[in-house]
Amino acid sequence: MRVLSIIEAAGWPIWFILLTSVVALAIIGERFWSLRTSLVAPRDLLPRTIQEYRAKGVTPELLQRLQDGPLNGRIFAAALANEKSPREVIKDAVEDAGRAVGLELERFLNMLGTIATVSTLMGLFGTIVGMIEIFGSTAPGGGSGNPAQLAHGISVALYNTLFGIGVAIPAVIFYRHFRNRVDVLVVEMESQAIRLVEILRGERRA
Repeated sequence: MRVLSIIEAAGWPIWFILLTSVVALAIIGERFWSLRTSLVAPRDLLPRTIQEYRAKGVTPELLQRLQDGPLNGRIFAAALANEKSPREVIKDAVEDAGRAVGLELERFLNMLGTIATVSTLMGLFGTIVGMIEIFGSTAPGGGSGNPAQLAHGISVALYNTLFGIGVAIPAVIFYRHFRNRVDVLVVEMESQAIRLVEILRGERRA
């Protein structure tokens, strides 16, 4: 009931901020789940891929399993599918697959960054609405006017500012965290892809 009374005191602008907070929470939860190392670039996938490649060569089963597995498996599949091609062709295939994987890693992050900015502006919008109510409560002759309307205007202004900043701060923090996480995963996948290409070209054994 206390939460409902706060929302009621904050006025109708608060619903826009609450909506953005729900979306932000959904994105944060989804990205925490999707950016796990086991789903993106498990360290044991490359050794297992190399072992199977050396034992059986490039088979449709291996390519399909890599495509359906962790994200860096798609990069491995692109390299293996072009194993007999020149190095530049393999490099282009790996880069194309890497760009697609990179877009997958960055999914929803721009929206989270947008929420971090927009929620602050929504809080400012609510503050302006509250200020309008405050000025509207003032009597034409300069008197105190309607005290209830004045109190409501103050509540709208303060609560919307508070909620807007309260949504923006964690959104910025998690946006930067996930950006850094993506950068780390991309570097790891690039390292593994280079190693695989060198093995396919006979430039290294392991």
